[in-house]
Amino acid sequence: MSDSPFVHLHVHTEYSLLDGAIRIDRMLEKSKVQGMGSVAITDHGNMFGVVDFFDRAAKAGIKPIIGCEVYVAPGDRRDRTPSPNGRSYAYHLVLLVMNDQGYKNLSTLVTLGHLEGFYYRPRVDMALLKEYNQGLIALSACLAGHIPYLINTGKMEAASRKAQEMASIFDRDRFFLELQANKMVEQKKVNRGLSELSKDLSIPMVATNDCHYLNREDAEAHDVLLCIQTGKSVDEEKRLRFSSDEFYFKTRAEMEEALPDYTEALDNTAHVAGLCQYEMRFGEYKFPVFQVPGNQSLDDMLIEAARKGLETRLVRKEEEEGPISPEVRCEYEDRLEYELKIILKMGFAGYFLIVADFIDYALNHDIAVGPGRGSAAGSLVAFCLNITNIEPIKYGLIFERFLNPARISMPDIDIDFCIHGRDKVIQYVADKYGRNNVSQIITFGTMKARGVIRDVGRTLNVPLSEVDRIAKLVPEGPGVKLDRAIREEPELQSLENGSGTSRKLLSISRSLEGLARHASTHACGVVISDRPLTEYLPLYKGTKGEIMAQFTMDKVEQLGLIKFDFLGLKTLTVLKEALKLIATSTGTKIDLDRISLEDKGTYQLCSDGKTTGVFQLESSGMKELLRKLSPETFEDIIALVALYRPGPLGSNMVDDFINGKHGRIKVSYFLPQLKPILKETYGVILYQEQVMKIAQVLAKYTMAEADELRKAVGKKKPEVMAQHRARFIDGSKENNVKAGMAEKLFGLIEKFGGYGFNKSHSAAYAMIAYQTAYLKAHYPVQFMCSLLTQDMGNQDKTIKNIAECRTMGIKILPPDVNESQADFSVVEDQIRFGLAAVKNVGIKAVELVIEERDAHGHFGGLLDFCRRMEGSKVNRRVLEGLIQCGAFDFTQAFRSRLFEGLDDALRLCGAKHDPNQLNMFGSIDLGEGETGGLLELPDLPEWDEKEKLRREKEALGFYITGHPLDSLHQAIERFSTCLVHDLPTQKDKDQVKLAGVVESLKLKKTKRGDKMAIMQLEDLTGSTEVVIFPDVFSDAAPLLKGDEPLLVTGTVEIGDKSAKVIAKEIKSLHGIELKAAKVVIISLEKEGSSKEVLEGLKDAVFKYPGNCKLMFKVGSPTDNPVMISAHFRYSILPCPQFFGEVESLFGGSVCEVVS
Repeated sequence: MSDSPFVHLHVHTEYSLLDGAIRIDRMLEKSKVQGMGSVAITDHGNMFGVVDFFDRAAKAGIKPIIGCEVYVAPGDRRDRTPSPNGRSYAYHLVLLVMNDQGYKNLSTLVTLGHLEGFYYRPRVDMALLKEYNQGLIALSACLAGHIPYLINTGKMEAASRKAQEMASIFDRDRFFLELQANKMVEQKKVNRGLSELSKDLSIPMVATNDCHYLNREDAEAHDVLLCIQTGKSVDEEKRLRFSSDEFYFKTRAEMEEALPDYTEALDNTAHVAGLCQYEMRFGEYKFPVFQVPGNQSLDDMLIEAARKGLETRLVRKEEEEGPISPEVRCEYEDRLEYELKIILKMGFAGYFLIVADFIDYALNHDIAVGPGRGSAAGSLVAFCLNITNIEPIKYGLIFERFLNPARISMPDIDIDFCIHGRDKVIQYVADKYGRNNVSQIITFGTMKARGVIRDVGRTLNVPLSEVDRIAKLVPEGPGVKLDRAIREEPELQSLENGSGTSRKLLSISRSLEGLARHASTHACGVVISDRPLTEYLPLYKGTKGEIMAQFTMDKVEQLGLIKFDFLGLKTLTVLKEALKLIATSTGTKIDLDRISLEDKGTYQLCSDGKTTGVFQLESSGMKELLRKLSPETFEDIIALVALYRPGPLGSNMVDDFINGKHGRIKVSYFLPQLKPILKETYGVILYQEQVMKIAQVLAKYTMAEADELRKAVGKKKPEVMAQHRARFIDGSKENNVKAGMAEKLFGLIEKFGGYGFNKSHSAAYAMIAYQTAYLKAHYPVQFMCSLLTQDMGNQDKTIKNIAECRTMGIKILPPDVNESQADFSVVEDQIRFGLAAVKNVGIKAVELVIEERDAHGHFGGLLDFCRRMEGSKVNRRVLEGLIQCGAFDFTQAFRSRLFEGLDDALRLCGAKHDPNQLNMFGSIDLGEGETGGLLELPDLPEWDEKEKLRREKEALGFYITGHPLDSLHQAIERFSTCLVHDLPTQKDKDQVKLAGVVESLKLKKTKRGDKMAIMQLEDLTGSTEVVIFPDVFSDAAPLLKGDEPLLVTGTVEIGDKSAKVIAKEIKSLHGIELKAAKVVIISLEKEGSSKEVLEGLKDAVFKYPGNCKLMFKVGSPTDNPVMISAHFRYSILPCPQFFGEVESLFGGSVCEVVS
């Protein structure tokens, strides 16, 4: 065996998504053990992992070689014509980076493959290789390479021509014929052919192993990974699979054993590695070029803009608060100059100007911008440039929490925009700095602990119920690993130590856990460069055509590129649209930046917990906290945002805060000098800024040092905390604080500081919370209308919002072809449903309805509507939906009659009888150019309330004019234990009782053939999934077919993103209520009950005898009605049939059930 070096030049990491299973850190460890001084990564068609790889390899003392296995189109990369004769739509080719030029060229090739050549795979073509080959080495790749493919199909002459072509493109010995050591019969044949070509053409050979997994024993896990990629099970014959277990990271000895006659090819790997000398540079900032006018510098422009902004802010402060003292003005000016000095010293003037510029664009183009986010709200410069809208000095926000003078690190300013305006701002940035210089940023979904068990279970054909059971044994929460879960859960240990499928499931899941699963667009990240991005990184095209950097946010920053977070915040859109509705419906124009922060109505709404729809304050837990705390000041709202988090809620902080606020306990500040710092939080260390101020005041920390302490407290590194402990105690003693007290205070900082929240962020989000609460308190109809419009796409939220409107006494009107807009609208202190909400009505049809109405006036009725509307956009299904939801109620005709008369209306309009389409309206001619006709509707009774609601729900997806549960509030309160929107607050496996109606039902069969069902159960607050297994389904099936209100008893299962219920019992809520009934009260008007009606009532009573007491309420509700108790022999059975007969007698509901 040779001692010569060997380097792996063809390696697929986990970034060959669901194809490669090699983790970079473990590969580097193995390289080191094998004595490899260099190693390459060559993922399929992408460079996702190269920054991570380069960084880790350099730190491990291993030379990193960046590469990619690209796909080469057989012709033009843009040609998506299926290949004739079964030829490949893309051949493989391995490219390795030699130098800076090579990196830029590979980045460009990979980018163009995704942006121009994507057809199943991102493809380049020969034209691109000819243009962008400098600085790159090419290897002929695996059996899917063009030359190996030709050899394998017996076309040696064509293979020779292709090899010569490649050698001429990658001249100066930059092209290598790639032998592989996988021992496959086809590969051995190709290896011989490649060897022959090498001798004939003097093209050097190189040996690789096309590594897809690290060790031979990982082959089975890799096979499962391929099944996950293709959606197949391991038992399927026709699926993607590797035909051997040889594709692992082999040693030199193992490579020699597989390729005994090709020592020179093995040696050549070290030669190729020697040619690759590219060094990736980290940490050199590449600021976008911000154009400044004239000869002005960036620094001068920032200083001028900030000082001018401060003057504007101070003028406004005087308008709102009265005259400003010279001392206060001096404080602001000094703070501004201090911040500017640090910003300029760090070289960040351009950064601030760029952010201020695109925010200025947004504000000037009616795009709502948030008041701030994160620590940036602590900067006065940001406030003066309108980057933030929270006054930092007023609320005690600290600049050093945002930008630490002791260490140069890029500021991080995240911006919230209205969801409809965010893309416009990104477009503006792309236009200003160049489309080639701007892109969004990629992110990767990984195979998390529970998810990987489910993925692997499906592939291994493990029964779904068993996979679900095993996955549920893994605890919830971020950062949970299988290793820890198995260590802590005895049942998982038992499964792993046992035999059979469950052991295999856990073993393979462990192998695959944490691997990258898919790529997607980061929710908010945007990178802006000083030159075309492909000089720094490759680009990727998402499924919706969005262009993004192939490196994640942290890797983009590591390269020194400047990223910004452009977030879309729905609440800003709600606020903006609510303000428009207020202006149009009341004539009042409101500036939210100028509303009083001392508004009693707003604080009362919060104290009452009536905060559904209010930003940050609408969860059930937060409502409870609001009622307990009763906020009275804006500072209380800031504190609420910080308090409602797991850390504070799990400690005594919340109780101490509330009790301190209400004077139930004596507030302790420990030392007099801490009172100014802790007074607003009643002695509780709630904010990170308080930790910083305590360190400054007591222990003589600079603010820069205090920020380091704040970080140390959050990271909890023992050695760093020990240094700070000593520093804090020594500094405190110098300030005449006793060592014991200093020790105690540091202990509190350590304990509570770990829960401490960024006050700057809390203050900014408290402002949005206050603004939404203000609008809800003073303009409830307009606010709820805007909220309904923005939540329209979310059924659960819409159900909850409709229920909230009912609670607030706001009437929601059904759609109306004469009044509705596309979205929800305000009509005389009521909310009118939008036409776009009606199922099967496209937005184009809605626009045409509104356009016709605006042009020619209101519709006279159904016939007039049909006559005037363009037939190509309105079909029968649309008309049925409009009738059923009430859009023609203005005609005063029963919905039932309009529905049955629809055929006549279509016939009168001359529509051809395509059952779905109206082809032509207005074809009747009654002479003298008049068109029209009389529509006689059939004489039918109106649908009863239950049928009306059912059809309303069918047409809209929601109940509007009522709800099947409306009359059951008492029963729901008595028999249920939980509402749908409270499910996520329950503990996993808790037993709950939910009252609701069936929203949808999917019938399934188990492997045994037994029937089961997945039901969506809806109550007044939302809907949730209920799983009904066969034993429960067999008993409950009759109840699931209609709109009967149900009571579901079951166990709640809290998932990663949702909660569902496993049903144990399903009963009729009416039935349960009636069983529990003790008294039935029948209301009788003194003069409104004829002898015949009373005789009929007597017959009904005797027809349904039982044990329930009967009483009568005689008289009108406003006239002190008299209660009369019937004799016990008139006791009844309170069944639906009895109530039905009584309602028929009296023409409506007159019965009240008392339990």
